[in-house]
Amino acid sequence: MTSSENLFARALRLIPGGVNSPVRAFRSVGGAPFFTKSAQGATLTTADGRELIDFVCTWGPAIHGHNHPRIKAAIAAALEAGTSFGTPNPYEVEMAELIVQFFPSIQKVRMCSSGTEATMSAIRLARGFTRRDKIIKFAGCYHGHSDSLLIKAGSGALTHGNPDSAGVPASFAQETIVLPYNDTAAIEAAFAANPGQIACIILEAYIGNVGFIKPDAGYLQFVRKITGQHGAVLIFDEVMTGFRLARGGVQELEQITPDLTTLGKIIGGGLPVGAFGGRADIMDHLAPLGPVYQAGTLSGNPLAMAAGIAQLKLLDELNPYARLDALGHQVVTAALAAAKAKGMPLQAPQVGSMFSLFFTPTPVRDMATALTSDAKLFGRFFHACLENGIYLPPSAYEAWFLSTAHEGAAIDRACEVITKAIKSL
Repeated sequence: MTSSENLFARALRLIPGGVNSPVRAFRSVGGAPFFTKSAQGATLTTADGRELIDFVCTWGPAIHGHNHPRIKAAIAAALEAGTSFGTPNPYEVEMAELIVQFFPSIQKVRMCSSGTEATMSAIRLARGFTRRDKIIKFAGCYHGHSDSLLIKAGSGALTHGNPDSAGVPASFAQETIVLPYNDTAAIEAAFAANPGQIACIILEAYIGNVGFIKPDAGYLQFVRKITGQHGAVLIFDEVMTGFRLARGGVQELEQITPDLTTLGKIIGGGLPVGAFGGRADIMDHLAPLGPVYQAGTLSGNPLAMAAGIAQLKLLDELNPYARLDALGHQVVTAALAAAKAKGMPLQAPQVGSMFSLFFTPTPVRDMATALTSDAKLFGRFFHACLENGIYLPPSAYEAWFLSTAHEGAAIDRACEVITKAIKSL
């Protein structure tokens, strides 16, 4: 029995499914997960001593690669002063200043400890601000596992065949209107059917949790316009895309100003973190200024803030987005060329350091078309890559991530393995 097999056997006795987040279980691709003992740059080292080039990047945060010396030094310096204070700390203020600098739509920001917490709190705030109950979300968009949002979700919920979760009361689900992404007529119909009742629209502006999907031309501009017309709050969930696709996320790329934005992942430098922010008049409805309650013992934790500040400052210095886009283009170009040579249909949407491979002849523009991808074929592809030292998201319905550490030998090796894996199918 290998070290990973032994660890998994022990975990299965004590942790549901042997994992602390469902998609890690490898259920959709088959087999058992490996355990990682260390990571450096673009490489994971497993408990069994294997080195794998990593295209998960801890599901987004590791934009500079794993264990970056600047981020590690920032954590070490903060650790000297203590791990948590239960009072405001200077790091929180500096982080808020950086977020507002990077995201012009954010006038005020509140820190929390996870992306789920950020989206849950933004929804509550939108409801409190508008005094309305109903919300609109989109099939395949995953906004964390709070009750109002775990309805027709992507990410692990989709991977495990449970787009809806047990334990979510029907009364909660009734307040959530789920629409197909990239369908403007559906949004118009929802507002017409629920006049004066919709508090907000929340969406992953570029979807990352049913695989990577881009909006149709003009779609996000339409969403911005119609929410304004009906007095509904527009929430961009940029937990994945924030700071990753551009300094100011999708809203910078699309030149759109949402009312609220949720953030996470990159702003923690690999430590647990979340944030939500936006228009000052909306944010001032939060306690202690307003009636919408939100709190967290570890919100603004000094270690997470120090790591995130180092990460954001490094992004500001390096401005790596053109480099990351070139790396992403290199991977999808290699994959598409291999699929063409094989006579195999493949869709490969990509922006910057995020992309996906869908084994389908159908252009992917929403959850329904994403589900036309051959998940069994992806499972075979996944294991062909893993056997040759490349770790991909263990699901046909997750985005891939790149880091600046992939440049050079890592990306060349990955393209070689991916090409051979596709040709072997």
